[in-house]
Amino acid sequence: MLVKEQMTPDPVTVALGTSVPDALRLMRERKVRRLPVVDASGKLVGIASEKDLLYASASPATSLNVWELNALLSRLIVDKFMARKVITVSEETPLEEAARIMADKKIGGLPVMRGGTMVGIITETDVFRTLLELLGGRRKGVRATVTVAGGKGTFAKVVNAVAAAGGDIVGLGCAEIKSSGPERWQLTLKVQDVKKSDLEAAIRPAALEVLDIRET
Repeated sequence: MLVKEQMTPDPVTVALGTSVPDALRLMRERKVRRLPVVDASGKLVGIASEKDLLYASASPATSLNVWELNALLSRLIVDKFMARKVITVSEETPLEEAARIMADKKIGGLPVMRGGTMVGIITETDVFRTLLELLGGRRKGVRATVTVAGGKGTFAKVVNAVAAAGGDIVGLGCAEIKSSGPERWQLTLKVQDVKKSDLEAAIRPAALEVLDIRET
């Protein structure tokens, strides 16, 4: 899965010189938490987050009256508070690589580039939505989590056991259990067209342990 498949195309942007109140108003209206900032030619020059703009709005002296404060805020522009060293990804970047960058850099979104042109933005919300889809979170069925040993063919044994029981896998995820000593993996499946009891009976011999199984 690539970034271009899950990104928001044609993201909402603001121009250099936009006031902080106007940028925050746009964020509320469009329900976004970050705004790429572009120059007069449409080139990406920065990114402004809701957190940074709210901090900017709260920073003026509290001794000002409401009229003085509004006048001061209207002179604050995004140029001063935006991040200028913008981390970007290409539309051909694997989604997990974009997620790794966001996690490692502790940022919530990445502008997506095609050459020198911004064509979208990928955010933590997009990644969460993809995780939901991969695990079959919106589908009814039986959700089972098992541990399996590392090595070739171990995942296949569980998958084949589900197929033999007549189940249809509509969600699948796996993660290495790093604190378990010998290599172990946790496998989560969402399965339809099979009873919970039948699924458990089928996968138990193929797994080291059935950690959880429930109808959802």
